[in-house]
Amino acid sequence: MPRSAVWTPDVIKEIREKSKTGKYINRGFGANRPLPSLDDLMVVPAQLYGPAAVDRYREEVKTRVVIGERLLKPLVLETPVFIPAMSFGAISKAGKMAFALGAAKAGTATNTGEGGALPEEREVTRSEGQGKLIVQWSTGRFGVDVDYLRMADAIEIKIGQGAKPGMGGHLLAEKVSPAIAEIRKIPVGTDALSPCRHLDTDSPEDLRLHVELLREATDYQIPIILKLGPGRVYEDVKLAVECGVDAVAIDGGEGGTGCAPEVASEHAGIPTLGLFGPAMRAFKETRARERGIKLMVMGGIRNGADVYKCLALGADAVGMATATMIAAGCIGCQECHTGTCKQGLATQAADAAMDWRDAGQKLANFLKVTTEELKTLVALSGHDNIDQLSPDDLVALDINAAAMTGVKLIGYDRPLPWWRE
Repeated sequence: MPRSAVWTPDVIKEIREKSKTGKYINRGFGANRPLPSLDDLMVVPAQLYGPAAVDRYREEVKTRVVIGERLLKPLVLETPVFIPAMSFGAISKAGKMAFALGAAKAGTATNTGEGGALPEEREVTRSEGQGKLIVQWSTGRFGVDVDYLRMADAIEIKIGQGAKPGMGGHLLAEKVSPAIAEIRKIPVGTDALSPCRHLDTDSPEDLRLHVELLREATDYQIPIILKLGPGRVYEDVKLAVECGVDAVAIDGGEGGTGCAPEVASEHAGIPTLGLFGPAMRAFKETRARERGIKLMVMGGIRNGADVYKCLALGADAVGMATATMIAAGCIGCQECHTGTCKQGLATQAADAAMDWRDAGQKLANFLKVTTEELKTLVALSGHDNIDQLSPDDLVALDINAAAMTGVKLIGYDRPLPWWRE
């Protein structure tokens, strides 16, 4: 008997579940539905025309990224791959320590997420000499004080995220242990619900004043990053640039989370592939590059090829959250929201401990391999520095990818007409 393409077994199961419980479905991880992806692009290798290929085994390929280069203490990353925000609460203490160790060994940054920072997190991040810690200034301001800001190598103002844009964070009460309550400065065993927006920010001018406040609190020494969910990208990025930040970060719709309504993860936002066109138009119109402002992109990034494609489309640095969780031990069961993670990552259960040093080393290995994959593609496309990459180094495999990105359509070998205007 043929099955309906609309009323699939999964759809029927979901409707039945809602009818029994009277509740919408929450889950962790990110979107499951098929979305346009970076797989729809290919790297163009160097042959006779254009620059010659670089000998990957004999010549250096540079991957360093500097954010806030005009500041006294810029954020220097030895690889353009960083670990985005995941909070202590959503993630176990061992998980946060693993992220800190992996970032330190790879010479890159990890992000506290909202909810404050573990004292050991700062210490471990600096243990290898090259690790950096980005602290988040989010809507709930949990665990935020001047000391928290001043321990940072950069501050990220969170406006939104990819998995649930337009919504605040939600740390379930069962995850709020005494240790988390102490850092977040909230009662044990209560839901930590972040507002969906900054309640003291009603206008772009208010946001600009927030940036200035954070600069004053840190003596104008470290970078300020503004993180957006995937909304009205062109307009949002223009406003972000005009607020005076050092970098704009955008999280695509494939971004993961510890807990979100499934309807938001699956049906709100914009896929990562669709961020670059409007973001780069906004950067061009605001002369953001000339002002030293960088673009950071996250959402479903899995390997060195994805990183290359993001950089060629205009990003300066790329965040990998879900991939780094998997490298540290996550099996992708999508049960993060239950607090029962058997791998010891998305839980606060004492009996689910993980070896954070081993996980941190595995994460460092993954970041190193990802960077090596990136270097391989940079070299074979005729470059010796990631800042030389451009959309001309890519081709689109179908008309949809070409239409979204402005990349040359394969076989047509030029951008579609409206991108040439």
